[in-house]
Amino acid sequence: MHVPDVPILWTLPFAFLLCCIAIVPLVSPHFWERVYPLLSLALGLIVVALYLTLLNTPETHHYGPHKLALTAIEYAGFIALVGSLFIVASGIYLDVQAKPSPVLNTGLLGVGCVIANIMGTAGASMLLIRPYLRINKGRMRPYHVVFFIFLVSNMGGGLLPIGDPPLFLGYLKGVPFFWLFDRVVFVWLFAVGLILLIFYLFERMASKAEAKKSPSPGTVMPGGKNFVLMGKRNLGWLIAILALVLTQNPLVRAGLSVEVVTLATSGLMVLASLLALKTANKDALAKNAFNLHPIREVAILFAGIFATMMPALDYLERNAAHLGLSHPLQFYFGSGALSGFLDNAPTYLNFLSAAFGLFGKSVDNRAHMNEFLTTPELALFIEAVSMGCVFFGAMTYIGNAPNFMVKSIAESLGVPTPSFLGYIMKYSIPILLPVLALVGFLFFGPLGVSNLLQ
Repeated sequence: MHVPDVPILWTLPFAFLLCCIAIVPLVSPHFWERVYPLLSLALGLIVVALYLTLLNTPETHHYGPHKLALTAIEYAGFIALVGSLFIVASGIYLDVQAKPSPVLNTGLLGVGCVIANIMGTAGASMLLIRPYLRINKGRMRPYHVVFFIFLVSNMGGGLLPIGDPPLFLGYLKGVPFFWLFDRVVFVWLFAVGLILLIFYLFERMASKAEAKKSPSPGTVMPGGKNFVLMGKRNLGWLIAILALVLTQNPLVRAGLSVEVVTLATSGLMVLASLLALKTANKDALAKNAFNLHPIREVAILFAGIFATMMPALDYLERNAAHLGLSHPLQFYFGSGALSGFLDNAPTYLNFLSAAFGLFGKSVDNRAHMNEFLTTPELALFIEAVSMGCVFFGAMTYIGNAPNFMVKSIAESLGVPTPSFLGYIMKYSIPILLPVLALVGFLFFGPLGVSNLLQ
């Protein structure tokens, strides 16, 4: 299908929406609560109208409506997965009664990173965010939420296809299930380890300050229990949803279209979440203070984001090969820079296609894919794009699906979180970016450490 030129001016609604998300809640949070649904809808409809009119010419007769349909299906898959995980995880009440400490909290985030590779960053985030908040009740600071997003919601899922959507797309294109794990495990350990170390230092400083103010012993539940798990039946529903994610690849390989598979599995996820809600432990829901506000906010804002970012993604697809990228390090930073603000899944495909195009290859050709997978110099491009898209998704609240959901859940429970700009200026740029830059130069730069480790 011909991809027409998309004027860069069409990205203005997306840029305006990002600016509003960043600024308006700071200036007038109550006004933002009232206006964001209308704003998201209006800006999204502007872009939809452009695609239905100016991109629905005889030369590109099916492009406008076809693109809108594909984006709608992608959005349905996104919100079905995030929403079902949110509802199912809300019926699981996990409580650990122990005095929070730098070692305990760092260990929890480390475990969350491992779990993120097993059930995805979205699943791990929805399962662990509430227990994490409860353990630190009364001492939560904005950095607690930020580092949870850095690690559990993003960087943790960088090893296996189920960990993060971009890697799953690579799996669908022919990257073997454990191939990336074998190639980047040392990259992952280095990056995650550095962020965990920085978090530990934050916690050490905070705990010392708290000890001077009001030292207190750890608490124990009535009856001497220090661990409670309620809503165990929802664990079964959680496994069922993850199984639906894993069945997508076999179904596509069997000949079904990605769109049909996405719609079918999304419908089953919604059904599973409704059944999980109907059969959930009511006490667990009550203790988790369950309500639909967080998923409602995410659904509305991301409807606008998905619609308005179409021109940005199409412009990237049209021009990725002309951006002057020729080295894995450039692909790491290029894919990462855009993954912080755009959906990192299509960004991954666009940059991977551009990498293959440098050598006259096609990402849709299995023989070409096998050549990239088995040639160290070429494999480094796949590694760089994969890590760039996964790691840099933590740069903003909208870089990856769970980020905004974690923020919304924390705020609904009265936990302080940074603003959109505060998140970037106070944490992403001064803390996360230097670590990711070091990872890039060390593993994907001229030294080529990644190849030396093979």
